[in-house]
Amino acid sequence: MDNLKQLAFGRKNAMRLLMAGATVKGLAMVGQALFFVLVADAVFLQDRSFTDILPLLGGLFAAILLRVLSGYIIARTGINLAAAVKTDLRTKLIRSFADSPLQASIHGQSGRKVSLLLDAVDETDGFFSVYIPQLIQSYIIPVILLAVIFFLHWPTGVIILLTAPFIPVFMAIVGKRTKEKADRQMEELSHFSGNFLDVLQGLTSLRLYGKTAEQKDSIRQNSLKFRDATMDVLKSAFLSSLALEYISMLSIGIIALEIGMRLIAFESITFFTAFFVMVLVPEFFALLKEFGSAFHTARGSLAAAGQFEAVFNETERPVAWGTESLSGTPPHISLAGASFQYGEGFTLQPVDAEIPPHSQVAIIGESGSGKTTLLHLIAGLLPPAAGTVMLNGMPREQIGEDAWFDELSYISQDPYLFAGTIEENIAIGASRETSRAEVAAAAEKAGIGELVQSLSQGFDTPVGEGGRGLSGGEKQRIALARAFLKKPSVILFDEPTTGLDLHTERVLQASLAELGKSATVITVAHRLHTIRQADVILYLSGGELLAAGSHEELMGHFIPYSEMAAVQQGGGVR
Repeated sequence: MDNLKQLAFGRKNAMRLLMAGATVKGLAMVGQALFFVLVADAVFLQDRSFTDILPLLGGLFAAILLRVLSGYIIARTGINLAAAVKTDLRTKLIRSFADSPLQASIHGQSGRKVSLLLDAVDETDGFFSVYIPQLIQSYIIPVILLAVIFFLHWPTGVIILLTAPFIPVFMAIVGKRTKEKADRQMEELSHFSGNFLDVLQGLTSLRLYGKTAEQKDSIRQNSLKFRDATMDVLKSAFLSSLALEYISMLSIGIIALEIGMRLIAFESITFFTAFFVMVLVPEFFALLKEFGSAFHTARGSLAAAGQFEAVFNETERPVAWGTESLSGTPPHISLAGASFQYGEGFTLQPVDAEIPPHSQVAIIGESGSGKTTLLHLIAGLLPPAAGTVMLNGMPREQIGEDAWFDELSYISQDPYLFAGTIEENIAIGASRETSRAEVAAAAEKAGIGELVQSLSQGFDTPVGEGGRGLSGGEKQRIALARAFLKKPSVILFDEPTTGLDLHTERVLQASLAELGKSATVITVAHRLHTIRQADVILYLSGGELLAAGSHEELMGHFIPYSEMAAVQQGGGVR
């Protein structure tokens, strides 16, 4: 709760407005009670005419209007506060995923992340829109009412001081149990939402393997668990409200008995004072009951807050960026002891290597040796655990993020395509407005122009999310078209021809050669005919850089490489 309070109280303007509104509302409540008692006293005891009490009615109307207006300002400020904080929380969550997107993709379900961004953040709404405004009112208004009650009749004030503490004590006792139930409810909601989305994404595979019935039962069980958890929370809320009503009624009854005895039996208090006090006392306890309900709402918000707090605490160190720009020509890239570790898992040992401008670099090694991790480090998608990546003699931490990514194209084994048209998916590669002619020219260079023209809708052909409807080779050629449109100075390829047919592979190889004429090309590769053309070959094994050099150098001095080349040549790969 402290972290959420810090977010709320950190917005000074909203807090000032809430305190001012609460003060005005407290004074308006006193004024409303005063004019109401004056009107009743004038009509029933003093037998005043309607004309005589008109000013009092005007004062009563003004007090009611002021109370309603201040209440509206408080409620509106709470809503605005909730909206602003939720926006900040979502921005922070998205930034935590964006700063280390690869790390974020490793941890947890994508469905749970969506649930976190939508459901969990929305669950905190009540804390800021209800609890915080009510908390401010409970700090200020009861003090104002209690001061007036003590001034009018101090014994009633003493009774309130003796009975009112039972309400916060009860809330503290019930609140602990309520938080446990709210935590369970939020966990069930997150699990249910995440599982449901993941089932939808993998529905094709589930049908192919005949597992749809099992997942149907799983979704049903998760739904029932969420229902039960929600009912537990509601039951706790209803019981809490009932207990608060009993405590308030008992306190008001004791005060009414004391006031009645003094007014009727002992005649030691006036009707005006007695009536005034009896109007203010229920207002005092009503505020405490409202705070009890708001406290229960806050407990529900804490369960949601705990989930994204865990995300913030687990977030890996993000990639650091500066403000320096690049020249637009291929930079000299130096790896100065750059390393990385996936939590308790795989570790890429410190790598030292030089990649001159316009060079062709191949990263090779057995599966799991760290090739893709090294590529991600060079790309700026992972932060080095130690060492750094130098660009033209400057640590990349000094280079602006946009400046670096404007010069970079990264084509992975399975490029991601967004739901939209083919043209939109190619145009995303450029950081500027592009024409249809530019997109078509890039598609031709990437070897996909003929295919697009054969489609009835051409470049307006819709593509499914993730590239559904296209083959692996077609998706890679669209990714290449993005690169041709962008005209980068550094191009990264992650095993770009793995699993492709011979014709598609030749098309891609020709496109790569065309792109490489004006850029530094760094390729993760397995095939010898791709590797032997490289100016620099980096050989990784078990997360360690064992050798670096040209094909001829490694063939003459590094036995594992010569053995690998012999195996591939024996397999007929040229």
